[in-house]
Amino acid sequence: MKRVPPMNVVMFLEGHVLSWPKTMETDAMKRVPPMGGTKEMAKKVLPKRKTPVHMQIVSHLDRAAIVFITVCTEKRKSILARPDVHDLLLDAWQRADAWVVGRYVIMPDHIHLFCAPARFDAPELNRWIQYWKTIASKSWPRPYEQPVWQKSFWDTQLRNYESYSSKWDYVRGNPVRAGFCASPDDWPFQGEISIIPWHD
Repeated sequence: MKRVPPMNVVMFLEGHVLSWPKTMETDAMKRVPPMGGTKEMAKKVLPKRKTPVHMQIVSHLDRAAIVFITVCTEKRKSILARPDVHDLLLDAWQRADAWVVGRYVIMPDHIHLFCAPARFDAPELNRWIQYWKTIASKSWPRPYEQPVWQKSFWDTQLRNYESYSSKWDYVRGNPVRAGFCASPDDWPFQGEISIIPWHD
């Protein structure tokens, strides 16, 4: 079979870098998508991730390890932004006290919140989230809305150079961007349970 002269092929596709060896069959090269391939090509080339990757929480000596999480309802049902659910979630977070909840916004089909371990022996983040989800589900006021939660969640830890206040200002603007209110202060399903220390 005819071989391609030695070369390195590097392609940027949907945020990923794919690299091939220096020697490759010509027929295989014909199957490589063009530079900047489409999303359809990316689906064929790249494996599809079904659940988010949860990174290890890194501890800091001079500040809390603040993690920003997003938890969604099953099939994105709009069942969260209600006074009774708001109260139920506040109770669940206070009972699940191995982590503390700082600032939060409850949208109709998802929740954004900032949290931090409350002690050195705090359980892993996924176990803590599962715990308060279970507490909330068991007390859910409308049983026909079960199941309430998606199985997984999205999380990212604040880095040293990031501002907690700036991230909060953006997050609390979500109801305004969604057209639910004119000002972030008008949205009733938000608040701060614990003050999490951070040096902005």
